[in-house]
Amino acid sequence: MRSTTTTLLAAGLGVALLAGCTSADAEPAASGAAEEQTITVYTSEPQEKIDEIVAAFEAANPGITVEVFRAGTGDLTARIAAEQQSGEVQADVLLAADAATFEGYAADDLLLELDTADVDALDPAVVDPESFYVGTRIIPTVIAYNTSLVEEPPTSWEQLTEAEYANQIVMPNPDVSGAAAYNAAVWLDEPQLGDAWLEALAANEPVIADSNGPVSQAVATGTQPIGIVVDYLVRDLAAAGSPVAVSYPEEGVPFVSQPAGIFASTDAPEASQAFVDFLVSVEGQELAVEQAYLPVRGDVGTPEGAPSMDEIAILAPELDTILATQDEAVSRFNALFQ
Repeated sequence: MRSTTTTLLAAGLGVALLAGCTSADAEPAASGAAEEQTITVYTSEPQEKIDEIVAAFEAANPGITVEVFRAGTGDLTARIAAEQQSGEVQADVLLAADAATFEGYAADDLLLELDTADVDALDPAVVDPESFYVGTRIIPTVIAYNTSLVEEPPTSWEQLTEAEYANQIVMPNPDVSGAAAYNAAVWLDEPQLGDAWLEALAANEPVIADSNGPVSQAVATGTQPIGIVVDYLVRDLAAAGSPVAVSYPEEGVPFVSQPAGIFASTDAPEASQAFVDFLVSVEGQELAVEQAYLPVRGDVGTPEGAPSMDEIAILAPELDTILATQDEAVSRFNALFQ
């Protein structure tokens, strides 16, 4: 049985991304596969993005076909739990959520130990020391705002509790969004914020949307001028011409790393490892940057208009703290906001 490993997510975050690691690009792990294989990936990635990832992977690995089941993290974890009860997990790979979710699966012996190619080129903050999962992108939660409606955007989480933002905010549901559940624990565990801040935010009666996608759309259309949302969605909308921008709160931002892991029940471990390797390879991370994500490698650049990681203050409590408090934090969130 795996014991929970304490990992300081922020350790070395800016350094590794800025340093520009020079390890050689790894060749696709499955390029020599002797027979056709099919793997199933459970993911919370937006459909358009996962379709692009799968197309690029299959082009680089012609012997492997990828089938995808896409849903919100809450629905994915419920499906995995149901499959556990009825026999075994039907997916080969999970690409979703945050490290705390994967820590739980690793503790239950549900994950294979990875042998990730070119692992030394990755930001150490996203690599599980025991190799059961690896982060695939840096996804901070920020304050988004509609630039047609907001002249002076809030620059801190504390500002969102001011009276002028009453009925102006939209944010995701932690019962659906893994990032939102993680954020609830981070905010409650952060001395600058904590329960008093969450109560004050709830008093402003934010709209609770199902997930980050509807939050970003609500801000883009002006239904709600302010949103608490993952940053890459705002970059996507801005690039498409929507009047949206982001503010990185001065207290710091929580982030998830959208880890990938392989279920122990897989019957295609090599093909599954090839998919994980592709996600964190130069090619896979260049695609992540094209998709507006902050990368987990330092040698692929960053999205246009995105800050460098040393320009962002990070809220990153230790993983054992998140594991110990996340369920309670989500329950507290629900009591206050729903």
